[in-house]
Amino acid sequence: MNKDTITGFVLIALVLVVFTWFNQPSAEQQEAQRKQDSISAVQKEIAQKAQQLAEEQKAKPVVDSSAVDTTALFYQSLKGTSEQVVLKNDKLELTLDTKGGTLTKAVIKNFKSIDSTDHVTLFDKDDHQMNFLLAGKQENIVTQNLYFTPSEQTDTTVTMTAAAHNGGSVVLKYRLGRDYLLSMSLQVNGLAGFFAPSYKEVEIEWNDHCRQQEKGFSFESRYTGLFYKEAHDGGTDNLPETSDKTETIEEPLDWVAFRNQFFSAALISKDNFAANATLSSVQDQKGSGYLKRFEARLKTAFDPTGQQASEFEMYIGPNNFRLIQAVEQQSQFGKDLDLEQLVNLGWWLLRWINRWFTLYVFDWLTGLGLNMGIVLILITLLLKGITFPMVKKSYMSSAKMRVLKPKFEEATKQYDKPEDQMKKQQEMMSLYSKYGVSPLSGCLPMLIQMPIWLAMFFFVPNAIQLRGESFLWMDDLSTYDPILEWGTNIWGIGDHLSLTCILFCAAQLIYTWFSMQQQKDQMVGQQAEQMKMMQWMMYIMPLMFFFIFNDYSSGLNFYYFVSLFMSAAIMWTLRKTTDDAKLLAILEANYQANKNNPKKQSGFAARLEAMQKQADAMRNERLKIKN
Repeated sequence: MNKDTITGFVLIALVLVVFTWFNQPSAEQQEAQRKQDSISAVQKEIAQKAQQLAEEQKAKPVVDSSAVDTTALFYQSLKGTSEQVVLKNDKLELTLDTKGGTLTKAVIKNFKSIDSTDHVTLFDKDDHQMNFLLAGKQENIVTQNLYFTPSEQTDTTVTMTAAAHNGGSVVLKYRLGRDYLLSMSLQVNGLAGFFAPSYKEVEIEWNDHCRQQEKGFSFESRYTGLFYKEAHDGGTDNLPETSDKTETIEEPLDWVAFRNQFFSAALISKDNFAANATLSSVQDQKGSGYLKRFEARLKTAFDPTGQQASEFEMYIGPNNFRLIQAVEQQSQFGKDLDLEQLVNLGWWLLRWINRWFTLYVFDWLTGLGLNMGIVLILITLLLKGITFPMVKKSYMSSAKMRVLKPKFEEATKQYDKPEDQMKKQQEMMSLYSKYGVSPLSGCLPMLIQMPIWLAMFFFVPNAIQLRGESFLWMDDLSTYDPILEWGTNIWGIGDHLSLTCILFCAAQLIYTWFSMQQQKDQMVGQQAEQMKMMQWMMYIMPLMFFFIFNDYSSGLNFYYFVSLFMSAAIMWTLRKTTDDAKLLAILEANYQANKNNPKKQSGFAARLEAMQKQADAMRNERLKIKN
């Protein structure tokens, strides 16, 4: 065979390859042909089964499940009647549908709903779907398409079975505990040949159209979100609560939860949900009756031989920190689930305050059977009592600055030129040190109270104990208390005016006035001029708070109102009971003891004075070098 012959064969082969490639059916055509072949196979199989059923009890031929598709394999379970199966205890009532074999409705007892019934319907069949997908060699088993037969049914247990014509089955088992924990499992029997040898995961589709359960849509939506916990000692996280988001989580997960402000449904996997779970949260519009649409696409371990079931647990109940801790102890999975993270107690420092202080105080006071409004007042009194020594010490430091103001002005009046401001500051620092006062003491009262304020900002709106509780004019401490409502939404205000928000802002205005007076009385020279600009900004703050807190819970606004009112009362009382003449005499004695003995000068003012002198010396040295 010569070179030309070889070349000819190669060219012919190349032409055949190109011709074959251009004439092969497209992907759409291949898919259409595959579907047509599948439909033909299904139709043929159904016709065969119809003929067999028409004959009198003839023996059924043995069919290899790997050779037919799902429709043919479960054709007996594709027809049936949708029936409701109810599991219930004293706290929870769950409804399962024989069509799909999964949970379709959850009713949480002993909590009033927005329509004043004595229970909360967290979701029903129009809102909630859970579907298991098992991928066979050719087709899938989709549980939502199958009709299951219930058996072994009691008030708290049921077994749901979808039968295959080859004698195999898909089995879902449910057991409701004494509280809010539902145990469930998925298992297949006699279907090993249907799956590929390497198939080891079941896919779960979980959707929920989250209902509005409280009066305030915007406020409840702010505290409603999709949460999850990473496995292997990972942290708890959530999708953004104020925007639409779809996210793929790269780490395995212990659980995924759809959380309302006060109620949650959490799905827990014994063998973890596999990495790359897809989670989605989409917001709904006000007036729709819904808050958000949640979707979770999850995978977990599956045994196609049927020797081991895929096991799950669901927490369906209130977001009560202590209750969730107790229910978590009932879990059979032996994991540190950390489900109490569903109760938002704030960021790390604030959460620590709420976790180890506020919760214990709140539990103790609510255990006394007191009205929740009284509980908030008592918590405020307790916190004020704890911080009073620090607040008083801070106030006395400010009072020292106030009584010394005339002396400071006299001692520094020769430094009024702009170029003398550094010398003026040095002189004032020297006087501060000699009199034994701190120039920053006036800021401490707010700094002391700020962590507690922020901690309560997270604690009160998430305290389910306030839900539905009334106090004075407030019908429900967990939502706003309108004194005026209108039908349309006004930007920045909403559709109502909240009385407790107005009282809170008024108390903030009074407290700001006291604070400004206190600081103005101790400012000297240019500081006093700067303070005039600052005070206008401080007076605008209550107005800003009104736009922020008008939609917040009356319980939180009431707490802030009481807290600020008490703070203003404490400042007024300390001002009235302080003897300025006696205080000045003490400071003069300090001055006489310190002015001739610099070594006795100490504290922040002395250190600041030393730093200023050092900076001044360095600046003078640089000027000498330039000259």
